[in-house]
Amino acid sequence: MVEEAKRLAGYAAVDNHVQNNQVVGVGSGSTIVYAVDRLAERVRQEKLNIVCVPTSFQARQLILQRGLTLSDLDRNPELDVAIDGADEVDAALTLIKGGGGCLTQEKIVAGCAKHFIVIADFKKDSSALGQQWKKGFPIEVIPMAYIPVSRAIAKRFGGEAVLRMAISKAGPVVTDNSNFLLDWKFEHTHNWNEVNTAIKMIPGVVETGLFVGMTERVYFGMEDGSVRIRDPPVN
Repeated sequence: MVEEAKRLAGYAAVDNHVQNNQVVGVGSGSTIVYAVDRLAERVRQEKLNIVCVPTSFQARQLILQRGLTLSDLDRNPELDVAIDGADEVDAALTLIKGGGGCLTQEKIVAGCAKHFIVIADFKKDSSALGQQWKKGFPIEVIPMAYIPVSRAIAKRFGGEAVLRMAISKAGPVVTDNSNFLLDWKFEHTHNWNEVNTAIKMIPGVVETGLFVGMTERVYFGMEDGSVRIRDPPVN
């Protein structure tokens, strides 16, 4: 059911936001696989001219495996649209991303896109961050700084920032950028825009997995086979 929900969201986003002669940012994670499948299908069927910019090694491999045209931000620094998943989405379309460790490149690509579209299954939807995603939000750090950064976050905002350890290798997870990841398990809801800015100012922090004010639309694949669309709230 969850996999079908991911597929529905991915297909809807590609069908509604990808057109001929576009440069498309391709996100990372399990949901994006369905979006890339649909993108490759449309490129073949409709003879579309699409160039893809990946957010990770995984995304790069997906693009190549599906026979799509691979590019990068050196050649295509302006993207028409970027499509990516999320670990959690709140009512204001603030995201937690980085469960798969690709947050920095994901945020760079999203920031280069005219439109940033998110796809997710119903389990990622919550009214406030931390309701569904219990692993904390990820922060990419320079390896030598992980202790000072974790102490600074806990001191200022409470909770605990824990070094993410690898599953199938000894030692910590290492990102595509050769950095470490902290997962900050926060204790209560914050002003996420202020928190994001404050954490990014700590020396040694590369990027956070908080995506604030970046998302134009979210497609949620639902349990009943429908797709729910959420746009940002009107202030």
